[in-house]
Amino acid sequence: MSALTIGLAVAALAFASAVAGMHLHRFLPPEHLSKESRDAVMLGTGMLSVLASLVLGLLVATAKSSYDLQDTNLRSFAADIIVLDDILRDLGDEALPARRALRSYTNQLLHDVWSETYASPYLIQNAQAFSFLERLRAEIERLETIDQDRRSLVDEARSKSTTLLRERWLLIEQSGPSVRATIIGILVAWIVAIFASFGMNAPRNRTVYVAFLISSFAMGSAVFMILELDRPFEGLLRISSEPVANALANILPGNR
Repeated sequence: MSALTIGLAVAALAFASAVAGMHLHRFLPPEHLSKESRDAVMLGTGMLSVLASLVLGLLVATAKSSYDLQDTNLRSFAADIIVLDDILRDLGDEALPARRALRSYTNQLLHDVWSETYASPYLIQNAQAFSFLERLRAEIERLETIDQDRRSLVDEARSKSTTLLRERWLLIEQSGPSVRATIIGILVAWIVAIFASFGMNAPRNRTVYVAFLISSFAMGSAVFMILELDRPFEGLLRISSEPVANALANILPGNR
């Protein structure tokens, strides 16, 4: 289910609970509508509102931190691809097979993550992309080291290819959800209870209905934002493909 659908559902639930609370008067006995009862309900609702606000803020911060970490790691990964290609370029034509493998991997990554048909909001293991990295490492191992300068470049290339492999797995391992569905469900239950309580103590007029509608959409948009940030490779807030696209453009521009 998309983040937008869930956000709209949360907004609808919040507004429906507020409207239901406004119509509870006709079903409750008079002693339940006394000033003392209303004060007790409002006291509990105030405590629940503070708790929900704290949890909501923590969820936003957690999702944003996870999103920023993924974005930073991806930019670092793209930069290392460019650095490795520069090293291989210095090794001359003998390194062309390795550069082609690096270009194939980068192109596969760009297609897998940012194509319109990509189905997952997270980075996942791709056997074909991994085979390109393995071929890259194999081609680097075949490079001859006829002098000290060339040996130094080949060692750098080996080290950087290992770094790329590690960063790739780090991106995959870190790309899972940081906000659990159970926590979102509990938060939504609190929001429903809060809006129902507000409805019980509110008069029935158009101004109140509009206020509840706006507040409901505010709650829905907060949940939407949390889910969007927690799914960094899909949706409206998808991480930009520009770093990887720039890296691809830098590798064998003539596509030799």
